Amino acid sequence: MTGKLVMITGANSGIGYETTLALAKKGAEIIMVCRDPEKGKKALEEIKEKSGNINIHLMVTDFASLESVRKLAKDFIEKYTKLDVLVNNAGFVADTRRLTVDGYESTFAVNHLAPFLLTNLLLPVIKRTRDSRIVTVASGAHTMGHIDFDDLMSEKNKDMIKVYGSSKLANILFTTELARRLEGTGVTANCLHPGVVHSNFATDGPSTWKMFFKLSGPFLLTPEKGAKTSIYLASSPDVEGVTGKYFDKCKIATPSKEAQDKDEARKLWEVSEKLVGI
Repeated sequence: MTGKLVMITGANSGIGYETTLALAKKGAEIIMVCRDPEKGKKALEEIKEKSGNINIHLMVTDFASLESVRKLAKDFIEKYTKLDVLVNNAGFVADTRRLTVDGYESTFAVNHLAPFLLTNLLLPVIKRTRDSRIVTVASGAHTMGHIDFDDLMSEKNKDMIKVYGSSKLANILFTTELARRLEGTGVTANCLHPGVVHSNFATDGPSTWKMFFKLSGPFLLTPEKGAKTSIYLASSPDVEGVTGKYFDKCKIATPSKEAQDKDEARKLWEVSEKLVGI
């Protein structure tokens, strides 16, 4: 990965941290996108020390704000002329329905609308970069979700685990339509299920999830193992030219029937464009 420029969102902990560390060890220059500046700085210094790679940088962004996402893209484009790999890793699950500053349901906004907007804003730079890749961390939890176009902001559906599942389903549909739109450009777009990972991800989630992660901790994947497929899709020559696929354990897998609906993918894209204002 020497000479490659990589952006990783949600990079200061869990899967994002391990993905950053692994790619840093492979020689990549990395932009760590984090919400908390102090945690971001601490993780950055740790990764520099562990990897021996000094080309690690921090950009602070709140994915619960579309304005913040726009600023991230603007600041990046002003400073860099290429982007070899974008890893949409940042994820969130709320314990109860809450709205972002933009008035959107927070889990859907952070997990889908923010990476949708960021990816679209960075596409001009990504397209200029030869054999660039877009990797989005989805989840097997997508099977619990459903895209209800009459209730995207979950005013009716208050089951936050299902709301999370729907946001991860949106990640897969986004990848499907993104890959279709990028045909012939040389840019690939894939998504993945990282496995059930023991991390601080569920800190803000429903009480049932907090209890599950607490009790099941010893039996869950470590963040290091959970990051393997992200690292594989970002760096392996084995997937050069492969696009529009859903991966599990570094292999192409079959997502739910709804996740394979190309018409739904197109519709979600068009609705998302209106929601984020592009």
